[in-house]
Amino acid sequence: MPSSLPDTGTSPAPTSRREKNKAATRQAITDAAMALLRSEGPGNFTVEDIAEAAGISRRTFFNYFGSTDAALASVTHGFLDNALQQFRLRPSDEPILESARAALMALADPMTVAPMAELFTLTEQNPQLSRSELEAWDHCTEQIITAARERAAETPGVVIDELYLRALAGSVISCGKAAMDVWFARRGADLSPASLTLLRQLLIDAIGHLGSGFDGRERSQSTLLEDRR
Repeated sequence: MPSSLPDTGTSPAPTSRREKNKAATRQAITDAAMALLRSEGPGNFTVEDIAEAAGISRRTFFNYFGSTDAALASVTHGFLDNALQQFRLRPSDEPILESARAALMALADPMTVAPMAELFTLTEQNPQLSRSELEAWDHCTEQIITAARERAAETPGVVIDELYLRALAGSVISCGKAAMDVWFARRGADLSPASLTLLRQLLIDAIGHLGSGFDGRERSQSTLLEDRR
């Protein structure tokens, strides 16, 4: 298992030295938490352990995260926020589902899903950490709703029905969770490039199924990827 994974990015690139330092500290805390999760296992390390490994004080840790679980969940937040950044770049008049699928496809390098995938494999059997993961996905649901409202505001005469918007955002996130579950069932803790390529394709295919209204087609690109192995 790799000793470090790429930063997925949780916000636009910092523009000042202070912002860059804060981003670096946040990433150092996340990296330290992941390293301890790999070596010690879930629930076997403390805030103090993370702070020591990151070279910061306990007080500094709490300036960024409220708990060890929150520090770990930031990995999932990172990937989802990165995808949301891509979503916000899409044309304001584009259908939401098409934008969501295009946003995932824009993350062309399968390694962009590596941090989230590793965290999922390490915490799958831990109820407390699984709850933190779910909270990250729920946060993303609200962010999709916010982004969709912002897009509607940019297009004169467009009013989004609240029920439609919330049902769609919840469905997009449910598809993401389903893709993670299927990937883990198929590949377990495999974090090879081929496995991560499959995960990325599963995420794209899940949104595709939603966009087609689950029209009965049972084979997708992710299935074809597995068949070629």
